[in-house]
Amino acid sequence: MTTKNTKPAKPNKNKLNPEQQAKSSVRADIVGAAAMESFNKTMFPEAGLPDLITELRESIKAVQSGDMAGMEAMLVAQAQALQTMFVSLMRKGQAQEYLKQYQTHINLALKAQAQSRATIQALVELKYPRQILVTKQTNIANGPQQVNNTTNTHAHAGEIQ
Repeated sequence: MTTKNTKPAKPNKNKLNPEQQAKSSVRADIVGAAAMESFNKTMFPEAGLPDLITELRESIKAVQSGDMAGMEAMLVAQAQALQTMFVSLMRKGQAQEYLKQYQTHINLALKAQAQSRATIQALVELKYPRQILVTKQTNIANGPQQVNNTTNTHAHAGEIQ
């Protein structure tokens, strides 16, 4: 029996240890870019994970500094894409001869329409945030009127003798 002369494997400097893997798994830029990479392969096959992480990190920094232009653009694009899906599915549904296919297409179209509405609502709330009014109660009494703004006290009946 001959023994094979093997050299010990060199440690890979790019490989993360378990602690680094755990930290990376909860970082928004890394997990977001990983999700993007898996869905981008058909459209942008050359986009690598490190480049996606860098781009996503820049987008996150922009939002954190108050620049919401990218988010507004993304919501508008999503609303338009969902509107296109809605119209396409409605047209396909209308052209169906069988009830099951008709219902499937129409239901999917209505789901796209509902998501489009939610996206538009998110855009409106981003552009025009709701105003919150915080006021303290002021009661002005004219004459012999008394205003008590305290918590209710329980009236206890005393013993009648």
